Amino acid sequence: MNCLSRMLISGFLIVLFALLAINPAIAADEEMPAHLTLRIPSKLLSETRVINVYVPPEYDGKAADRYPVLYMLDGGEKEDFSHLSITLDALIKHKTIPPMLLVGIENTERRRDLTGPTTVASDLEIAPVVGESASFREFIEKELKPQIAMFYNVNSHSAIIGESLAGLFVIETLFLKPDLFDTYIAFDPSLWWNAEQWWRESSTRLDGSVDIHARLFFASSADTAISSTHLADALCRNRLPNFHWSFSEHPKLRHDNIFRSLEKETLIQAFSGAPMAESDCSGKE
Repeated sequence: MNCLSRMLISGFLIVLFALLAINPAIAADEEMPAHLTLRIPSKLLSETRVINVYVPPEYDGKAADRYPVLYMLDGGEKEDFSHLSITLDALIKHKTIPPMLLVGIENTERRRDLTGPTTVASDLEIAPVVGESASFREFIEKELKPQIAMFYNVNSHSAIIGESLAGLFVIETLFLKPDLFDTYIAFDPSLWWNAEQWWRESSTRLDGSVDIHARLFFASSADTAISSTHLADALCRNRLPNFHWSFSEHPKLRHDNIFRSLEKETLIQAFSGAPMAESDCSGKE
């Protein structure tokens, strides 16, 4: 190897190491699709929130095309954003689902943001502060969604996805703010919170005085089967004409692997355009 070759290789390595030093995520997760990381100051939460935004390959900010948005909880690069963005990107590139944006909301105080008030003593022990989901939901509605609409070409369709306590937040949002999203996806939602509040309140929340125009996809592993089945039974007994939902049980899956195990097929069910296969309520009404 001559001197010039050694110099060129040395120069290339210096540049490569410099790039990796600037963005360690390049080395840590080479498969993660290109995305932007935004920092949005929130007056409602009195803190700055980190938001990761993936746009589909064909996205052109100067074009007239508008895209739906999938909002994800636990959306940090070291949380669920990495694997979900990889799955979403592959499905879009293969034209299995239409192009859409993915907006991941990174955590600060997870158990504070994702839980509603509770009167159960054991619930109050899981974190120093819990029960402030209303403020977090207001941030999404009044600050985050308008910011995304301001900077990106989005249409009026949006969805939300979450697992565990984030799944609880998805279900709670459906009951309290059903028009905030069109599609709600919850994996292994922690519906045990506050003595299964949303099972207990389902009959009054869905008594026919409300007209919910939304779709819900939720699934349980062996770890949350009881509370999730309770909610499914309640939904069967309190049906609304414009509210469509699907529940699936997966006793061979666990709480720690259900999201990654089901995310691909759930995204296809929710967004491929195929008719929704709703849960069978025969014998439960």
